[in-house]
Amino acid sequence: MTHNAIIDSVMTDEKDMAMNIYDLYHRMESNKVVLSFKGDVTSELMSSILQIIEQRMDSMNEAPKLRKKVYNVLVECLQNLYHHIDEVPVGSGKTGFDRSAIFMVSLSNNGYSITTGNYILTSRKNSFRDRLDRINSLDPNDLKELYKEVLSSDSRSNKGGGGLGMIDIARKTGKKLNYDFAPLNEEYSFFSLNINVEDNN
Repeated sequence: MTHNAIIDSVMTDEKDMAMNIYDLYHRMESNKVVLSFKGDVTSELMSSILQIIEQRMDSMNEAPKLRKKVYNVLVECLQNLYHHIDEVPVGSGKTGFDRSAIFMVSLSNNGYSITTGNYILTSRKNSFRDRLDRINSLDPNDLKELYKEVLSSDSRSNKGGGGLGMIDIARKTGKKLNYDFAPLNEEYSFFSLNINVEDNN
């Protein structure tokens, strides 16, 4: 390849990259993404995210009731990611484990949409799904009783919570938990959760 051809190739690659970044920016704007993140969820990160979201909602003059509801649900979602991510081995010849999660907050028609995703051991999938399905099957009064039951029981996990966060999210939003498990291999799956927090609840 000649010197000029190399330069042309590099310029084309840079142009393609710029277009890809612009396309990503456009899609995020179209989906009204307020904040997105991929990586390891730490206590410092959680504090930063909550502060950023508070500032964003303040700048958009959101109603105090909606701001409080979004903040409280965000706390539960982040706590769930912080405590319940399962590590997966890093691939491509690298050593160590990956604790990455994804997190996104976007505007919806009547409020906000909160989306999270994290790795989970496939061996934990069925019991987790059963717990979520039980939560989705209950009315507000039954959710309140379940919350009290779990809070006072000795069956809480060694990571803490015992599902209290998911119950609390369902109670605060008045919505069903919209979730999915994507199988990665026999040992690991990827758990995704989407929560709608609306102003009219």
